[in-house]
Amino acid sequence: MRDIIEDPHNEMIFSVASIWEIAIKTRLGRTSFAMRPDEIATTAIATGFAEFGELPLRREAAAMGAELPLHHGDPFDRAIVAQAIAEPIHLYTVDRKLRAYLPPVKVV
Repeated sequence: MRDIIEDPHNEMIFSVASIWEIAIKTRLGRTSFAMRPDEIATTAIATGFAEFGELPLRREAAAMGAELPLHHGDPFDRAIVAQAIAEPIHLYTVDRKLRAYLPPVKVV
């Protein structure tokens, strides 16, 4: 994964849905992140070895998220899957449940 991130030919992006999810779970006391959600986004963008862009949640992906099969119960994860399909982009995750959306999403 580090090789992929460090390769200057690859565009790295993160979903705003991920920051939204972290913010909500932090507020509910369900995460143990050492940083605030806004700091996570800032850190991702400013990392020394790769430039991370921000992927907004566009209306096409938001609507598609409601139509996806319920392979995964987390609406934020379904939003990220919908973004991967709508953009289209590869989705890198450790969440094995998201493989159920193969194809059309490219889950790595």
